Amino acid sequence: MTMTSRKTAVRRVLALTSVGVLLAACGGGKDAASTTEAPTTELPTTAVVAPSSTTTATTIATTTTVKAKPVAPLTGLPVTNPKVLVRPALVVKIDNHKDARPHAGLNQADIVYEEIVEAEITRFFTIFHSQDASPVGPIRSARTTDVNLLNQLNRPLFTWSGGNPGVVKEIAMANAESRAYGQAPGFYRDQARHQRTAIEHTLMNQSTANIFATATKTEGPPPKFFSYRPVGAPSKVGIPVHVVDAMMRSVPVHWQWEPTLKVWVRSEYGAPHLDASGAPVTTQNVVFQFVPYGLSPADARSPDANTVGQGNAFVFTDGKVILGHWSRPKASKPATFTDAKGKPILLTPGRTWVELPEAGVTQVHFS
Repeated sequence: MTMTSRKTAVRRVLALTSVGVLLAACGGGKDAASTTEAPTTELPTTAVVAPSSTTTATTIATTTTVKAKPVAPLTGLPVTNPKVLVRPALVVKIDNHKDARPHAGLNQADIVYEEIVEAEITRFFTIFHSQDASPVGPIRSARTTDVNLLNQLNRPLFTWSGGNPGVVKEIAMANAESRAYGQAPGFYRDQARHQRTAIEHTLMNQSTANIFATATKTEGPPPKFFSYRPVGAPSKVGIPVHVVDAMMRSVPVHWQWEPTLKVWVRSEYGAPHLDASGAPVTTQNVVFQFVPYGLSPADARSPDANTVGQGNAFVFTDGKVILGHWSRPKASKPATFTDAKGKPILLTPGRTWVELPEAGVTQVHFS
């Protein structure tokens, strides 16, 4: 979609090419993550009893240890239930066909990746850890792009509907524990959805808690993904931005900054993106991580995103955009995001969407 109706908007059109970023109107593996105990702050307190003519001065020293609140590794936010921090990440592969809406669970996910899976379709690689969703779906098949996205999560649970034999073989080699359709409790076909759409868009699960309950000692908690500002701190860098538009091949994606709530509000296919409760789909951060796409080794008709390597990135946070770079040398580690000076880009603590547009092809427009 275009923003030509915004006469006062300052248009910046960015087209990522194979050699860099062009700005309109201006030039231009499997290592387990280590975890540490939350730091403590020592607060010594001294009480003094004043002397009188019949008493001597007495100093009573007491030391109080105050533990910092535990922080979720995928959001940077304090958690009220520390038990969630020891559970693994749970990835649910969610359908994004036009007939698959409304979605359930997107607003409860810590991180959502949007990947191109066919010429006209994207799907969501949806990571849950600090929150649960009930229900969640619709759930669809995996693609080979998912393998390296799984490998960075320290052996997560992976919920999907299945796949062709080649994809099933690839997922079996990923560092993850499969919970495909029939391998975990809570799966069901939503008959209300089936009244208006094909059965492949109707697979749901009653709750992510059902799937978390199947975890064993073979999985581990996820590593920290992003660098964050302190809670409540504004971004001191970046260009103010109100709207973001991109074409994920044939899928038009739109994000709009809501300054009152301090969230990005999503639309797709020219309409507000609402979840199953009727609430708009929102997030605190939107990251465009430009990656090369090849052909899937399991199905030449399916694009395969290469998320290991490096490239350009646009990070939208706190109503601003920061132009930067992503680097991920190992499949066992998440990508890092740095600005033009090589410093870590600091996100707003909260939920993050990572768009995976095609390097050299996808244009991102913002104003």
